[in-house]
Amino acid sequence: MNYEEKTMKSEKVYKGKIVNLRIDTVELPDKKYSKREIVEHPGSVGIIPITDDNCMVLVKQFRKPVEKNLLEIPAGKIEINEEPRQTALRELEEETGYISNNLEYLFEFYTSPGFSNEKMYLFIATELLEGEADPENDEYIENVKIKIEDLVDMVDKGEINDSKTIIGIFYAERYINQKK
Repeated sequence: MNYEEKTMKSEKVYKGKIVNLRIDTVELPDKKYSKREIVEHPGSVGIIPITDDNCMVLVKQFRKPVEKNLLEIPAGKIEINEEPRQTALRELEEETGYISNNLEYLFEFYTSPGFSNEKMYLFIATELLEGEADPENDEYIENVKIKIEDLVDMVDKGEINDSKTIIGIFYAERYINQKK
């Protein structure tokens, strides 16, 4: 059975640099009404960079919403008039310095559909050439290169908490097992 919520009214309450917030009044299937707070996001990309020696290149950065440093796959917001593939190439180079000679689109997913419309496009990057990172002025990033098998253990131990990164690690594990 499919249930739908009909939008009766939509009110923009915040317009920001990265996200907007709106409140929708919806009619529920039982004809009652409710409010939905929705974070609007232009979309993002995540990149799984795999080196020839079966390591992943991750970025370590402080994330204010959770008040801690996290290990993450390189990722970023899709800019206006930018295709996800362009964003992936740009973000990979900006955040890690690496350039990929083989960037492959994998799939897309919603990051938190309970309150946001953000869609993330996931790519795998191989045949990497090392270069110099050039993060944005307000980004303080450390690059970390870790064996994929060690990353799987880190997920199991709760040392990696970012969802896109966990998805990326398990996809990378599958990728290298298929190469064997």
